[in-house]
Amino acid sequence: YVRPQGGAQDFKKWGNSELFTLTYGALVTQLCKDYENDEEVNKQLDKMGYNIGVRLIEDFLARSSVGRCHDFRETADVIAKVAFKMYLGITPSVTNWSPAGDEFSLILESNPLVDFVELPDNHSTLIYSNLLCGVLRGALEMVQMAVDVRFAQDTLRGDNVTEIRMKFIKRIEENLPAGDE
Repeated sequence: YVRPQGGAQDFKKWGNSELFTLTYGALVTQLCKDYENDEEVNKQLDKMGYNIGVRLIEDFLARSSVGRCHDFRETADVIAKVAFKMYLGITPSVTNWSPAGDEFSLILESNPLVDFVELPDNHSTLIYSNLLCGVLRGALEMVQMAVDVRFAQDTLRGDNVTEIRMKFIKRIEENLPAGDE
């Protein structure tokens, strides 16, 4: 056990991120043991992330005091500059917009989930950080936005950067019970 240099605040910050990274690694390891193939593990990570995102959006809206985004570009900026910074301590760049403005990439220079991680050869199709895709999808669904989220590149697979691709599918209409309109 290595104690970081600095005061209690540095220790708390270091300890929380380290603990989260190691706990996430243990979760992925257990899923790999429980399921027969990487595709099933990827689905489970996405599903878990979705359930987290559905709940996390309330905390995000309360803590960030961010109002309703007016378009997908504004949503992208809030995700990168506020949400990722708040929960993972990183600020991905928003880039590679589609001509229609309905698709973009988040480029992560560093991904705290993959600290200390090497994928074994027998897990070449595992999308280790797929939980993030589910979190984004679940959170945005709660604010009436259906999106497709997937990893396009991953440093764990030898790519130079980690790239999450997000595509706007549709605005979800709120279904109000009859008489509440």
